[in-house]
Amino acid sequence: MTAKHEAVLTSLGFRFGINGPHAARTMMLDELRLLLGHTEPQATRGDYTTAIVDENVLGKPTRKARELTLRYLSALYSLDTGNPIFRALRRLWPLNEAAQPMLALATALARDPLLRATQDFILCQPIGAAVSREAVERFLAQAYPDRFSAASLKSFAQNVAGTWTAAGLLSGHRNKTRSQPLAHPESVTLLLFLGYLGGRTGQRLFSSEWTNLLGGSPDELEALANSASHRGLLVFMNAGGVKEVRFPGYLSPEEERIRQEVSHVV
Repeated sequence: MTAKHEAVLTSLGFRFGINGPHAARTMMLDELRLLLGHTEPQATRGDYTTAIVDENVLGKPTRKARELTLRYLSALYSLDTGNPIFRALRRLWPLNEAAQPMLALATALARDPLLRATQDFILCQPIGAAVSREAVERFLAQAYPDRFSAASLKSFAQNVAGTWTAAGLLSGHRNKTRSQPLAHPESVTLLLFLGYLGGRTGQRLFSSEWTNLLGGSPDELEALANSASHRGLLVFMNAGGVKEVRFPGYLSPEEERIRQEVSHVV
C-alpha cells in the first residue's frame, strides 16, 4: 500500500503505523458493550470521555485506569462520530447483539495495525485446527523481529488470541482451535462498508479481506446482503450477474469524494 493510499484511508477513519492497542489489550468487547449501552447513539467524543473518566461507567478502580481505558478504546474504535467507521458501528450496534463481536472485530482491525497483521495467519488455519499460543508467538516474532521481549510477546499473543476468540474465529479457553464465526446481516453490512471505503465496488466487495473474515460462500454472503438490504441497512441489487451495493446516509458528500479518490489509488 502506498503512502498516498494510507493517507486517504486515514482520513476515512483507518489507522496505520507500527503500534496498536493489542500490545496491551484485547479488543475490549465487554467494555465497548457497557459503554455503548450507557451512552446515546448521538453521543459526542466528550460524552464518551465523561462516561468513562468522570462517571466511571466501566467500573475501573482508579482515574489512571479510566484514562488508559479511554485511550485504548479511542484507538480501537475512535469514539468520534466524525469517523465514518465508528458512525457505521454505532448505527449497526444496537440492532443485533449476536452481531456485535464481529462488528467490534472489524472496527478493531481497521484501527489497530498490530491486530491486522495477524489476520492472514488466523484465516489460513483450517477450521478445527489447533492454534496454540506458542504458534501465535512464533508468527509474531517473525513478523516483528527483535521488537518484543519474551514476556511482551506472550502478552501480545494472548491479547490477539483473546480478540479472535471473542469474535468467534477461535474457540476454546486454554487450547484454541480455529472455528467458523457466525454471520449476520449487520456484520456483513459493516464488512461490505469497510471494503467500500477501501475503494471496492460491486462484485469485488464480496471477495475483500473484510468479507473473508466470515469464510462463507459467495451465495451465503449475497443472501445476507440481500437480507440487510430488505432491512434498510444498505442497498443491494443483483441483476443479470451485475451487483451494486450502496450505503445511503453512511457518508457525507466530502467523505464520498474522498472514498472515490481511494478507488483511483487502489
